Amino acid sequence: MLFAVICAVAVATIYVAQPVLAEIGGDLGLPEADLGWIVTTGQLGYLIGLALLVPLGDMFDRRKLIATHLLLAAVGMALAAVADQLWLLLAGLAIAGLFAVVVQTTVAFAADLSTPAERGRTLGAVTSGVITGILGARVLAGSLAALWGWRSIYGLLAVLLIALTCFVLRLLPSDPRDVRATYGAVLISLGRLFRERLFVSRGLIAFFLFASFGVLWSGLALPLEAEPWHLSTAQIGLFGIAGLAGALGASRAGRGADAGRANVVTGGALALLAASWLATAQASWSLWAVVVGVIVLDFAVQAVHVSNQHLLTAAYPHQKSSVIGGYMLFYSLGSAVGATGTTAAYSAAGWTGSSLLGAAFALCALMIWAVNRQAATDARTNSKVRVSATARSAGHTPGLCDRR
Repeated sequence: MLFAVICAVAVATIYVAQPVLAEIGGDLGLPEADLGWIVTTGQLGYLIGLALLVPLGDMFDRRKLIATHLLLAAVGMALAAVADQLWLLLAGLAIAGLFAVVVQTTVAFAADLSTPAERGRTLGAVTSGVITGILGARVLAGSLAALWGWRSIYGLLAVLLIALTCFVLRLLPSDPRDVRATYGAVLISLGRLFRERLFVSRGLIAFFLFASFGVLWSGLALPLEAEPWHLSTAQIGLFGIAGLAGALGASRAGRGADAGRANVVTGGALALLAASWLATAQASWSLWAVVVGVIVLDFAVQAVHVSNQHLLTAAYPHQKSSVIGGYMLFYSLGSAVGATGTTAAYSAAGWTGSSLLGAAFALCALMIWAVNRQAATDARTNSKVRVSATARSAGHTPGLCDRR
């Protein structure tokens, strides 16, 4: 639960600005053209952190690393809360985005603390916090901004991050490292992952998966604000609750991965993802169809995300932080492409165009899965061999996971 809450709060620091951009712009006197930088700055910081900070988890005590990153993210949120000029706001958001990659260090730590037989269930529970943070941030931001203004959102997140720092230091076990590799060597090992078929195929699946996700959540407000619905921002935010229901429903997808069905779960969920767009495309005709589509899409996204991370952490047991950080680079790029593509498609062909784009991304992910099914099967077999060999050399039963 602590790991899931860390993920939810940390990832919320990147997404809470989206529902209140207009209010921030009006308070700071910003032209509409500059508002995009408020969201982009945090995402750019996050992208840099994925490449440069997450690999540190393979070198240092992850309890201390998580606590440090949470505290520094709190500093960024505090700066954003008191900012009276654009440059100070952007500086705070950049710092918070950079250290929001504590999410990936947390996921890697959770995977390392789990036995192989329970890793999928653990990842499902922890990564549910990520989706909760992304979607819940929209609902929370709108409500708090209506009551106390947009600064209250960043102030609350700063307080939560400081509180989580204390909980981490008090409740999590120490994580001593016996790694002699230099930082440069760790970065080089991350680069080598991009030559591995399993890593690249799962990364490409994540790219198209979150591009489809981005098409929905960055573009859904457009048809809901238009005729015949004319919904308010607060009403549109409530659709995030449907997304949360779907994502949390898929938190148990890790059990299928634990049972050796991670690849099957991935394929089935990607098929559901493509099918969900048949319902979501009806946004101009039926709100209930949209609710069904949102639930199915978020269920599918979470199921694939958990299965991907389960396969990768099992295949690269000594590079958990690096492999998750590298994998999430694909996630970030896919989200950005989806967010950009949906507005262009909507302006050209309305919500039908956006829906076709989202479905196309889903089908691309399904095609990559189909072409690379054997790579995942081979990786699972190899990881079983490694676990058995390690257990025999240690003189105890396979399935137990020793801390390094």
